[in-house]
Amino acid sequence: MKPFEKAAILFLLRHLVAGLSGAVVLGSGLLWFDVARLATLIGNSDYAVEAVVMLYASLMLTFGSVAMGIGIMALNEDNRP
Repeated sequence: MKPFEKAAILFLLRHLVAGLSGAVVLGSGLLWFDVARLATLIGNSDYAVEAVVMLYASLMLTFGSVAMGIGIMALNEDNRP
């Protein structure tokens, strides 16, 4: 693997991890604070595990993709005042 390829993959992985951690924080906050009685609804469901997995998976997919996209689109920005 060439050095620039390794740098590009690490760049994307850093952004992916940032997006995934944001998704976990949001999902945990939604369940912890019972926003819109979501945790109550999931708790009373016969498919609670599946619902939680789907919630976190969809948030992680969305936030991870957005974070990587933002990282890629911000590559060519000049940070000059």
